[in-house]
Amino acid sequence: MKRSSAKAEENAIVLRATRTQQAGAFELYAFFIAASDILQIADISRIKREGDELLGFQRKEIRAHVNAIVEFLDSGPVLFPNAIILALSHRVQFEPSRGPTPAGLIEVGRSGTLTIPRGMEGQRAAWIVDGQQRSLALSRTKNRDLPVPVIAFVSPDIKTQREQFILVNKSKPLEARLINELLPEVGMLLPRDLSENLLPSELCNLLNTRPESPFFGLIKRASSGASGVISDQTLLTAIRQNLRPAFGGLAGMRSADGIEAEKVFEALITYWRAVKETFPEAWGKEPARSRLMHSAGIKSMASLMDALIVRTETMADPWDEIRAALSRLAPHCAWTEGRWPSELGMGWNEVQGTPQHISKLTQFLVAKDRELSRALLR
Repeated sequence: MKRSSAKAEENAIVLRATRTQQAGAFELYAFFIAASDILQIADISRIKREGDELLGFQRKEIRAHVNAIVEFLDSGPVLFPNAIILALSHRVQFEPSRGPTPAGLIEVGRSGTLTIPRGMEGQRAAWIVDGQQRSLALSRTKNRDLPVPVIAFVSPDIKTQREQFILVNKSKPLEARLINELLPEVGMLLPRDLSENLLPSELCNLLNTRPESPFFGLIKRASSGASGVISDQTLLTAIRQNLRPAFGGLAGMRSADGIEAEKVFEALITYWRAVKETFPEAWGKEPARSRLMHSAGIKSMASLMDALIVRTETMADPWDEIRAALSRLAPHCAWTEGRWPSELGMGWNEVQGTPQHISKLTQFLVAKDRELSRALLR
């Protein structure tokens, strides 16, 4: 990014910008600025109180979020079109460009140069209205000259800045289900928190669309509307758990290039088909009629899968033993009626998708499997 060599740049940043107006007298500017320059011109107005007076409006830095953005920005050439929204004081100066107007130009804005003073923290000419975590990350990235889009409006009063902050942030974010379903369709390098969902989401797609899958047509995805029985978020969580390094039963299915997706898919089909065959009366029903299809059932049975794979991995035919283990467990389960044994002590429909209930159900299933398998050795 080229920088002006004018003497004024020592105390100000001069940028090419477009100016327009909204709501009568509000001046708006659109421009690009180098990543390293944002926090030289803009302050973060932290929310705090002095006596009865409320000051600022921004929450505290979320370090993990900022670090994740920095990691993404430093990962190589990246597209980062997310605009920062700034409020500007009247200390900024705009100089319109001179010259002829092209024929047919739709005049919604005027181009020129915008001069924004630099300043010490607390004395800068702009305030961040939206994008404080991104701005902090951009100030720390190695990609210091990355052009960052900015939309700015002139408003020195805190009331207008707060109004815009609330309006920008009150809109509902994208559903996690929609993001996860879209992940396998993108080819870009993803931040870590999204890339961890990439393989589980693709496996979820395959489990829902392959006829040989026991989950065929049963998974609720963002694209399927109300159809389906099992929440894709529940299954994604279960698959991520199965793939956890060191602890997940499927984590060992790695090659030099990473996880072998086809082997993982086959293992998931084999295990869940065995679950379906062991509990046919509970499979495919709405969660209100079958706790096996409930988040509690899916997550606890996924944890049981991890335990069974670890326990049987040295056997001649692990899957035969896993099927046998499920058959031994069946009489002790209450997915659709009755009560669970005293160790769990709940009615079938009392089991909820809370961490406590999922943990208790998982502990019961794993402990009962160990008890029944050891009994065979006596």
